[in-house]
Amino acid sequence: MIVWEVVYRLGFWPPFLLPSPYQVGLTLWYGVADFSLVIAVLASFQRLIIGYVLAVVLGTLLGVALAKVRWLDDTVGFLILSVQTVPSIVWLPLALLWFGLNDKAVIFVVVIGALCTMVISVKTAIQGVSPLLIRVARTLSYRNIRLFFKVCLPAGLPGIITGLRLAWAFAWRSLMAGELIGSGSGLGQVLMTGRNLGDMSLIIAVMIIISVLGSGIELLLFQRLEANVLKKWGHT
Repeated sequence: MIVWEVVYRLGFWPPFLLPSPYQVGLTLWYGVADFSLVIAVLASFQRLIIGYVLAVVLGTLLGVALAKVRWLDDTVGFLILSVQTVPSIVWLPLALLWFGLNDKAVIFVVVIGALCTMVISVKTAIQGVSPLLIRVARTLSYRNIRLFFKVCLPAGLPGIITGLRLAWAFAWRSLMAGELIGSGSGLGQVLMTGRNLGDMSLIIAVMIIISVLGSGIELLLFQRLEANVLKKWGHT
């Protein structure tokens, strides 16, 4: 903040390109007071939660299937790795053609952005369970579903939690990318409004909101979830 104020006062850029922290603070205040930024945050989170939940559910199911079925891993698993290398924003033109300029297109991009990471994390976590642990469990008559839920799942939880955290980060980034071209309300649309109006204070204000929300949820939710799960299952 101090560096920002110093750079502003030195005048390297005109005020309309680099507003002061005070100006950005006023924009944030007015945006919260008139609920315009609040509505944008809620709209973005609605799309994010839908896309993220879909990605987690589908990714977990597919990841377990890839971990347990060799031929599926050799075929679909390679496809998942290939799709992961494609930036999620690349899917937006396809999503717009399939779903039109609406929330479904943005949600599709969010799902694609988080899905592959979740699949690979779950698959790696399940496959990484110690064979010795599985053999010991089988000597105690653990089989099939009971073996999975009582042994494989708890042992793979650290990797799965890591997948949840990474999927959240990719979903958040994909959401912002999708909303820049999407329609309706949302933080991405507010960014585009700021660009169209040449309102740099609004652009920086939204960037601050995106950064605070993304890192805040990571620290307050996923980091605590990881710590609690590891403690409960005896991994710490």
